[in-house]
Amino acid sequence: MSRKSNTEQRRKEIVFALLSVMAEHGYEKATILAIARQAGLAPGLIHYHFKSKGEILIYLVKLLAAMSRARYDLLAATASTPQEKLLAYINARLAKGEGAMPEAVSAWVVIGAEAVRQPEVRAVFQEAIAAELLLIQGLLTACLQAQKKALDGVAELAAGLLAFMEGAFQLASAAGDIMPQGYAATTARAFIENSLAAQLPA
Repeated sequence: MSRKSNTEQRRKEIVFALLSVMAEHGYEKATILAIARQAGLAPGLIHYHFKSKGEILIYLVKLLAAMSRARYDLLAATASTPQEKLLAYINARLAKGEGAMPEAVSAWVVIGAEAVRQPEVRAVFQEAIAAELLLIQGLLTACLQAQKKALDGVAELAAGLLAFMEGAFQLASAAGDIMPQGYAATTARAFIENSLAAQLPA
């Protein structure tokens, strides 16, 4: 294995260590020492691979976005219609099962809070959100075109679905024990199906 591959693997180990510590204790308490302990590494090795904790966080944002897209691609691989691809997307984001990572959901909520406070984090967070909106809009547009429906309001509908998902992540992280099991995916599917049905013909 090349030195570059070893370096990349070690960086991912450090980033996942931050994810675990941050999901349980928040960003402020995710110190370099705590990250090193979680990763089973000496603190000096953390600094060898990353200049700061903030740099690890930015890498984590990008990694979570990539993992999220990979789960959708996996679930959508067998989808043959626009509707099936849209449902695969909702399941990828909100349903439990293979590939689901509760820790990642909690970490994403913390990242959202840090995006308010840190301009560098806000930039990569907004980039991830923009890519997500673009994906949702494409899926919705394909569904409406297949149904010969008007495309008016696609941007707003995509934003509404994304806002619902972000809210569901917040509740799963902070109040998961009191929310109905499986409500998020079921509710999102109903919201989208009703919204698509309500669209006027093209």
